[in-house]
Amino acid sequence: MIIQGFSTIASAYSTNTKSAVGRQTSPAPAANYADKVSISDAAKALVAASQAATQDPGIQARIDAIKAKPGVERTEADFEYLSKNDKRFAELQEKMKASGKAGFDSLTADEVDYMQKAGGFVNTMAELSPKEKALYDELVANGNLEAAHGLMLVGMSRIGMSGQQVTLPNGKTFDPGNTEVTADNIRSLFKYMFVDPSGNTDRQFEALASYLDKRGTSDTTVKS
Repeated sequence: MIIQGFSTIASAYSTNTKSAVGRQTSPAPAANYADKVSISDAAKALVAASQAATQDPGIQARIDAIKAKPGVERTEADFEYLSKNDKRFAELQEKMKASGKAGFDSLTADEVDYMQKAGGFVNTMAELSPKEKALYDELVANGNLEAAHGLMLVGMSRIGMSGQQVTLPNGKTFDPGNTEVTADNIRSLFKYMFVDPSGNTDRQFEALASYLDKRGTSDTTVKS
């Protein structure tokens, strides 16, 4: 899988995450189908378990039904219902709005994961290991958002791969899900999974690789 036209996808994805905040005060169109996925059964179970003790059964049932829908099938009313009745979803929207930052740039890895699952977005964070999520938090805390975006691209490169080998344009073959996030691997492997004429992905990957060079350590990721 080589991801082409990524600048267009990234732009749409950024717009969708911004609209997750903006829709509190103004209507927004449904997100593009390419940028949404359905929430997993595991995620639905986690949300249900966390809220069941205090949530009215009827309200929780509708929340679960909304989250079971692919993002493209959700209506404005569905979004408003989640914003009103899913406490954490609403709190994270407020955090995003108050930060003034784009997309999910103000959130921790755990918070991004929640918003992606609850909001029906492509769940790149679920593809990162605990160590990689800790690295993401470190990057965000240090204000290195370009590198953080590069790490999210690593997650995107793993979606749907399930152990498959990828042959890159440079002739190299590798499994994105079982490859360490190191400066060398970012520069020689992961970056070649994206074709982006704008140069944005190259810049983000280089920011991540440079950070890892300076950090002097790698983040081992082995998918189970």
